[in-house]
Amino acid sequence: MADKKTQLAVVGGGPGGYAAAFMAADLGLDVTLIDPEINPGGVCLHRGCIPSKALLHAAGVIDEAHAARAWGLNFSGLNIQHTKLREWKNQVVARLTGGLGRLVKDRNITYMQARAAFQDNRTLDIQLLEGRQQTLAFDNAIIATGSEAMRIPQFDLDSDRLLDATAALNLDQVPKKLLVIGGGYIGLELGTVYAALGSQVTVVEMTPGLLPGADRDLVRILQKRLSNRLAAILLQTTVKSLKVQKNGIKAELEGPDADQKARIFDNVLLAVGRRPNSAGIGLSNTGIEVDERGFIKVDAQRRTAETSIFAIGDVAGEPMLAHKASHEGRVAAEVIAGRPVVYEPAAIPAVVFTDPEIAWVGLTELEAADRKIAHKVVRFPWAASGRAATLDRDDGLTKLIIDPQSERVLGMGIAGPGAGEMIAEGVLGLEMGANVTDLGLSIHPHPTLSETIMEAADLFHGTATHFFQAKKKRR
Repeated sequence: MADKKTQLAVVGGGPGGYAAAFMAADLGLDVTLIDPEINPGGVCLHRGCIPSKALLHAAGVIDEAHAARAWGLNFSGLNIQHTKLREWKNQVVARLTGGLGRLVKDRNITYMQARAAFQDNRTLDIQLLEGRQQTLAFDNAIIATGSEAMRIPQFDLDSDRLLDATAALNLDQVPKKLLVIGGGYIGLELGTVYAALGSQVTVVEMTPGLLPGADRDLVRILQKRLSNRLAAILLQTTVKSLKVQKNGIKAELEGPDADQKARIFDNVLLAVGRRPNSAGIGLSNTGIEVDERGFIKVDAQRRTAETSIFAIGDVAGEPMLAHKASHEGRVAAEVIAGRPVVYEPAAIPAVVFTDPEIAWVGLTELEAADRKIAHKVVRFPWAASGRAATLDRDDGLTKLIIDPQSERVLGMGIAGPGAGEMIAEGVLGLEMGANVTDLGLSIHPHPTLSETIMEAADLFHGTATHFFQAKKKRR
């Protein structure tokens, strides 16, 4: 006999886990939420999305203070106190996690600060952080254990000079020279923060371009700006070796733009991706199936091979995004409550919170070409945007990928300040099956950056107000 019983056990309190628990409780289920942290939030809130965005906001303010000199605003004597900045970042995290703790109590959810593993398909072994153990029987369970940063075995150095994203966000110090291994969103976001705080940042990426998977015209805008802020961006470059020394880490780099001389860095940030947390939670004691990459296999309702157990978020497959996990969690909770729903989003947006931000949703131009999908691309340059001019940020771009026959919007991409906020219009457009005329006829407020979406749509018909595109003569 188990020590306790619950209708629904949610293992993992990140954006997917707590969203699932809250939805299930709102639908009347008895819910137990299990997570090692004192309050829910997961990696995203405690050591990822939220603290990184707080620091990125600070980095943006620093950059804008420097840029303001060209406008006649000279903020002389700018003093960056990284200790106070760290404290502010921690306060943001504490306020939000504390708020989630109150929402747990408001919904009468049982919260267990513990680790859990499956004893079988109806029972969890609970290891409370205080040291006690107990068992929990459940009618249904949701696995929301998330993911962890990947390590490279040969670079698994026993040194506090080698950082992962969590360590980098602690902001214990600002290194004079920082090497970032990985040109994906994590490496670029954290590299942006440290560059603004005064580090000489070198980014190494083994592929031919930054942000693999994103459209190149959007990435070029970001790369041009980063080139003026980072010490170096080395593409098609690998790290042959890392060696800890008294004065730092000696790195040997190999690539077309990397000289053969080894370089010394104060710290090295390893940002080469994440892997699902599917090991060590007792899956072998169940009939749950895992693929070769460690992702738990689920159906359209997020149900595993064990009909009483569901899986959501990073552990259940890509894209490994917090908002995707939250949506999956709500779907799983509804299914468990007896509602006839499935997980079938038409669009999942992606945002890189660098400066400029890059955001996209739906079909990218690269995907359309690779899959040989008929499409037309229209691009509205922010150099033609009055609002972008007032921000002194006219290097941005808004693009639409459109079906040339039906004129339905297949995808949207944006590079520029606020792109992460603007992309939601593209999400709604794809979910509602909007065509390009719908976007063009929707009146957008002036002067705003969102107008660039409207004008990009008008460009499809050759009628954009602020951008002239000569029509091709018919033969």
